[in-house]
Order: sequence, then structure tokens, then C-alpha cells
Amino acid sequence: MSARSPTFYILFSVATSVVTMALKFGAYALTGSVGLLSDALESFVNLAAALVALATLSYAHSGEDEDHNFGHEKAEYFSSGIEGALIFVAAGAIIWSAIPRLLSPQPLEQVGLGLVLSVLAAGANLLCGWFLLKGAREHRSITLEADAHHLLTDVWTTAGVMVGVGIVHFTGWILLDPLIAIAVALQILWTGWSLIRRSFDGLMDRAIPDEERARIVAVLEKVKAQGGDYHRLRTRASGKKSFVDVHILVPGAMSVHDGHDVAHRLEREIMEAVPHVEVLTHLESLEDPRSWEEPGEPVR
Repeated sequence: MSARSPTFYILFSVATSVVTMALKFGAYALTGSVGLLSDALESFVNLAAALVALATLSYAHSGEDEDHNFGHEKAEYFSSGIEGALIFVAAGAIIWSAIPRLLSPQPLEQVGLGLVLSVLAAGANLLCGWFLLKGAREHRSITLEADAHHLLTDVWTTAGVMVGVGIVHFTGWILLDPLIAIAVALQILWTGWSLIRRSFDGLMDRAIPDEERARIVAVLEKVKAQGGDYHRLRTRASGKKSFVDVHILVPGAMSVHDGHDVAHRLEREIMEAVPHVEVLTHLESLEDPRSWEEPGEPVR
């Protein structure tokens, strides 16, 4: 059976977000808890983020074209960045709603039924988050991964709010309700900042993870056993793909054919070690001093 498309996973997220948003706003309407309102507002962000991701993924996976020779994968970083920004907006709305209740606390109503609805919403988000992580691994998609982690964070947020609302109900500490809402806002701000920072790293061509780079270096070291060398290894991640650029140095007396064989073999072994990379090698003469010059140095 063929793998599900990234769009399928996002559509599942959209449907889940609609259901959980209805459940959480229902819980708030029943109880009047701003803690539950904060949880409902975050679910609104989940829906908006899923809709943005749906639009982004169709573009990011459209492949290479004449104007975008390296593909469109970087568009995924915009999606996770927008999701992070939406979280900041939601956090501001939560704090804005909590401050009046902090100044004028109000008792909660129908807490039992409200918590039941929250449990159902948390269960739906847990299932959807797990499902999206599966899709993220299949497609190496930062968009699916960001949406999944946001939903799983939302599960913990809901659990914390439910515990707090329960404490308010049984103890009568009604001031705790707006304090819970503010705590939720501060917690999701961290999630938003993490998404924005990761998007920034991707747009700025951050190098691939150290563990993957180590595998590439292990392959390149083999050229030294053949009397050659390498330098100027550069890497960058771009959505689900990564790019490797390296200079391969071989003895000047080696034929072009044999030198190309060396480079081709290294490229193939690198792609086997890190399957999602594209490799570009530049063949140079080991004895030529110009081979060791860095960009911008004067030609000798």
C-alpha cells in the first residue's frame, strides 16, 4: 500500500482541529472558566495553523521547475513560522481575557460536563499528534512535525487546565482559574518561539545535524586512502531535503575518467549514508596550490 500524502495528514489535522475547537469552546460555555477559554483559543490556533500548512504543503512538494531549480521545500519553514506567530497572538488573547477575571474572580459552573468535553478534546489531539508524527517521519516534513508537536503540547496544556479547574471546583480558589490561563499563555509562548527559531534556522541555510555530517565525513575520509583529500565541506538543510557541497582532490596525474570515478563513488556512498541528501562535488588537482585557495583570495 502506498504511503499517504502529506496533504492527507494535514486534512486529518484540520478535521481534528474543528472537532476539538467545538469541544473546548463548549467546555468554556458550560463552565465560564477562562482557563478552559485559554485552551479553546489555542485550539483555534491549531485550526488556523493546519489551514496554513495545507496551503504550504501543496506548494512545497510541487517539485523543481525552471525558476526554482532546487525545489520549493523551503516553503515549509514559512508554515511553521506562521504557526509560531499565531501562537503569540493566541497567548496575547489569553492574557487579555484572564486579566479582568483576575481582578474580578467569578465562580465556575457545570465543571463536570465541561471537563468531560475537555478529556474528549485532549484524546482527539493526542491521536492526531501521534498520526502526524508518523507522517512527518515518512515525508521528512517540518510542517507535519511542527503541527504534531503543537498538538501534543496542547494535550499537556489541556491536562494542566483540567487539573487546575478541578482544584478550583473542589477548593473554591476561584482566583486560581485566571492564573492557570496566564500560565497556559506563557507556556505556549515557548512553543511559538521554538517554531519561529527553527523556521529562521531553515531559511538561513542552517547546516545539517552533526550526526549526519559525521556519517558524510566518514565516507569522505576514504579518499585519503587513495592518495587524495577533500576540503570545503558545506551542508544545508532545506525542508525534507539536504544539500552537500564538497571539493575532492585527487593526484594531478590521474585521468579525468578515473577522477570522475572517485567522485562518483563518493557521491553514491554519501547518498547511501544519508539518503535524503543531494551531493555536488568539485574535482581538483591535489598538487595545484589554487585548489586550496578560499573564495576571495587572489589568484597566484
